[in-house]
Amino acid sequence: MKILLVDDNPAMRSLSRRYLQRAGLAPDEIEEAADGAEALRRIDASAPDLILSDWNMPRLSGIELLETLTQRGSTISFVLMSTDTTPEMRARAAAAGARCFITKPFTEESLISALADLLR
Repeated sequence: MKILLVDDNPAMRSLSRRYLQRAGLAPDEIEEAADGAEALRRIDASAPDLILSDWNMPRLSGIELLETLTQRGSTISFVLMSTDTTPEMRARAAAAGARCFITKPFTEESLISALADLLR
């Protein structure tokens, strides 16, 4: 399985990577992007199986990335994360096709639990 971590915070990408590796993913199965624009370039070059993306980022936010991919007809599983979660954000994410919404900060257990079905 190939996962793309998209977050403008390098520490959050590192933490997510560590949790995913502890869950059994190999280091070469996890790629990173610092924002949605970089993520689009990586997706166009080699589509991942799963995208784990922050909502709030410069240049192209996570929800804008998801909406762009949805408009393109993408079937890549997409998970959004944010420290700010409102019912409106969750509804917009679901309408755009997000598989789940994870509230930051998260623990290793809560991340892996939220992604369990997608990591099988």
